[in-house]
Amino acid sequence: MKRMKRNKQILAVTYLFVAVFLGMMGYTCHYAVTHQQELMNNSYNSRQEILVAQNTRGMIYAEGRQVLAKTQTDEEGKETRVYPYENMFSHVVGYASNGRYGIEASANYYLINSNAKLSEKVANDVAGLKYPGDNVVTTLNVDLQQIAYDSLGLYKGAVIVSDPSTGRILALVSKPDFDPNEIEVIWDDLLADKESGVLLNRVTQGLYPPGSTFKIVTALAYIRENPDSYSQYTYQCNGRFTHGEETINCYHGTVHGQEDFAKSFAKSCNASFANIGMQLDRNRFADTLEGLLFNQELKVGFAYNQSKLVVDANTEDADMMQASIGQGTTAVTPLQMNMLTCAIANDGMLMKPYLVDHVETHEGNVIKQFEAASYKRMMSEEEAQIMKELMQEVVKSGTGTKLADASYTAAGKTGSAEYNSVKTDSHAWFTGFAPVEDPELCVTVIIEGAGSGGDYAVPIARRIFDAYFE
Repeated sequence: MKRMKRNKQILAVTYLFVAVFLGMMGYTCHYAVTHQQELMNNSYNSRQEILVAQNTRGMIYAEGRQVLAKTQTDEEGKETRVYPYENMFSHVVGYASNGRYGIEASANYYLINSNAKLSEKVANDVAGLKYPGDNVVTTLNVDLQQIAYDSLGLYKGAVIVSDPSTGRILALVSKPDFDPNEIEVIWDDLLADKESGVLLNRVTQGLYPPGSTFKIVTALAYIRENPDSYSQYTYQCNGRFTHGEETINCYHGTVHGQEDFAKSFAKSCNASFANIGMQLDRNRFADTLEGLLFNQELKVGFAYNQSKLVVDANTEDADMMQASIGQGTTAVTPLQMNMLTCAIANDGMLMKPYLVDHVETHEGNVIKQFEAASYKRMMSEEEAQIMKELMQEVVKSGTGTKLADASYTAAGKTGSAEYNSVKTDSHAWFTGFAPVEDPELCVTVIIEGAGSGGDYAVPIARRIFDAYFE
């Protein structure tokens, strides 16, 4: 009996280990199939070296078929990666030597593979030539990229332009920039530069105080808590709001006088929004933050940083006042503000941002098409419509009036975000869309240390809108 009992125990343990082993095999196979690109791009994967030696790295195109990156081979067989637009696409297209960056990194799996015809591969083998790699066609628009790049000028900052109905990213500019053609020559200097952050993609990875652009979030939270009475809100602004020992001042001490909810938003009244913030339920505000993708991973196919703001029942009054106007510990990326703006423009539905339209063989045969896809519903259609109206009023009568006389209708929110103890130092923000009736373009701009968003960021956005519509 003891032997039989022992045999059953051994058999049970054996079955358990077999089940675990089979489970591990199944998981490994599933992971290999669903994470092909990650495995291929891993620096420890020798298969990557084989493909690089076998195939010529494919080309990267803009949506209009302009060449953004190509490989040139000299008479001795030495390959050089060439970027015809030099600095203009440096962060979004990136580089493929000294590591990989940008689309060169995210689309590496496709660029080092070749789906050329078998007959062509045989002919290349006979001739001792490498196979032509597959090409990547992006969503980027050269004209919009040029305007955004030129408009940002010598300023440090970032611009992102996208289509709210699809999620296609049409332009992405980050400054300071670099020439990817010279990456091997300037590499040591770039690494030694600890001040400018030239290798940082400020659109997707730069974390900034959002200033008054964050009032979009605060306003939405207030509307959700007061759906039937938010429009009856009133406030008498004397240029500041004081609660306890904390005082919030309006920008440059402006006295806005009697305001309703829409005017508080349009005039970007800090005092009024600090007052609104003190009325919000902090747990429900935290729910709004979560629904707008703060403090969480994003489902995007490129490198990014998470936007951050933690609010809960234990948040101090002073911190809540600062958070309500986009200051304090609030930190966002221009990408995050653009996604929020796109959701408002697209009736509350956020589309997944993407940079690659399709992958094709060197002959132009499409082998993988990337389609527009819903990311999540960030707000109801009714909430989105209210936010549209508030943002349109910013352009009509508020801080965004430099867009008021355009041939198209526009909506947006400006921001002047303080980033140190010197009250006059602020980043200039604008995020908005046009036309209001059927939004086609979302533009988000930040200029580091420039000052007022209405004075500096709005004109850049207008140049982009003008070029697109006119």
